[in-house]
Amino acid sequence: MVPLIDLKIQHKSIAAEIEAAIKNVCENTAFILSDEMKTFEAEFAACCGAKHGIGVANGTDALFLALKAVGVKDGDEVIVPANTFIATAAAVSHANAVPVFVDADPETYCISPDKIKTAITEKTKAILPVHLYGHPADMDAIMSIARANGLKVVEDCAQAHGTLYKGKPVGSIGDAAGFSFYPSKTLGAYGDAGIVLTNSDEVCENLKLLRDNGRTTWYEHSIIGYNSRLDGIQAAVLRVKLKYLDKWVEARRAHAKQYAQLLGDVAGLSLPVEKPDMKHSYYVYVVRVENRDDVMAQLKEKGCGCGVHYPVPLHLQPAYAFLGGKQGDHPVSEAYAKQIISIPMFPELTPEQLAEAAKIIKEVLK
Repeated sequence: MVPLIDLKIQHKSIAAEIEAAIKNVCENTAFILSDEMKTFEAEFAACCGAKHGIGVANGTDALFLALKAVGVKDGDEVIVPANTFIATAAAVSHANAVPVFVDADPETYCISPDKIKTAITEKTKAILPVHLYGHPADMDAIMSIARANGLKVVEDCAQAHGTLYKGKPVGSIGDAAGFSFYPSKTLGAYGDAGIVLTNSDEVCENLKLLRDNGRTTWYEHSIIGYNSRLDGIQAAVLRVKLKYLDKWVEARRAHAKQYAQLLGDVAGLSLPVEKPDMKHSYYVYVVRVENRDDVMAQLKEKGCGCGVHYPVPLHLQPAYAFLGGKQGDHPVSEAYAKQIISIPMFPELTPEQLAEAAKIIKEVLK
């Protein structure tokens, strides 16, 4: 069996460092808003070329609090991609704003800038692009649209640790950015964790209030905030793993290159693209086929792990039925949702495992 992902093998390689880091936190009882957290915030912000990092409890909170911090209010509209995980839209809903869904670019799977233009109304406050699967969204076009229309941009970087847009790390381009450190991410914690990045001093201060109950002193609170803080143990784990991020991203990119060599000429199989001047981090390796469900069943039967990211576009999710989305609204996202398959991708994937996965895929598609 070639697994879709294997978290155990990565842990084994750094277990001693992780255990020492956790032990240090416990011995110092440095659990909440600790020096460990503050150091990680600074290290990760520097890694991404951003001025400030504000650690929060998870990736959804990172987006939700970032939207609040840049000024999204009740009833505002926020433009989001139809092709992504529901947490992107849920963050908008948690801010009491309205997600407005936009179709995908057919090459990168990310939000289409051309479609953004037609979705803007007088209620639009922000754009929430997702750097999907590890490929960056077209940030030059998105920022140009935003500035021309007085809109804020919050980047969803949950799948894009180590991704570069024209040499710039994602998360350093918009007004703010949210990252998830869910365990399966390219940089994953050992539980839920997240961070917001921003270059704005004002947004940073807003976020620090929002994440910690609006606290100004221990028992004084200037706003009604939330309880969403990155705990010391997760910060310690992430500090250890951050040292290996570049190595892990390069391993993923090497795997993608090997897949392209082995599968590039297979009829009926569409491979992911990497646009010029971009650095894809390949959080997941997504291909497209016809008869997807049948192909997946055969892959699993023959021992090749696989999954789908994501089978239902957001405008067709039952949770958002109240917005009136219907089949045909976003045809690229709808078509791809029936074709996409994620195949094995993680840094420790061996050349032999990858070759076996490619062999099985060829056999199934023959």
